[in-house]
Amino acid sequence: MTVRLNPYLSFETEARAAMEFYRSVLGGELQISTFGEMGAEGPVPPPEGVMHAMLTTPDGFVLMASDGDPERAAGRSAVSVSLSGDEQGKLEGWFAGLAEGGVVEVPFEKQMWGDLFGMVTDRYGVRWLVNAATAP
Repeated sequence: MTVRLNPYLSFETEARAAMEFYRSVLGGELQISTFGEMGAEGPVPPPEGVMHAMLTTPDGFVLMASDGDPERAAGRSAVSVSLSGDEQGKLEGWFAGLAEGGVVEVPFEKQMWGDLFGMVTDRYGVRWLVNAATAP
């Protein structure tokens, strides 16, 4: 195994719904382990809460998440997840998918540096930066 850097998102109770949403937008295989499956007897964290989730997408992204830490969940707005590349159609589709039920802060459109770029905070409070490089 090589060394990787992966975003790990913290939620209070929404990790399963968020990760299923990200799978619907980005595709891929989602693995979820609950606290109950690992022997936790609750009520805090609840047995159905997500102890660890991992989404591996066809594009090679790995996104991880868990429930149960309100302090970390409240601070997740300090970090943004960035998607970038030169496949404009794919990136535009991901932006549109992530924007469903979210708040578009910067529309996905041509910017002063020449690329297409947009910024959206999704329905789970995670900020995404999406940049599609354009040919000079």
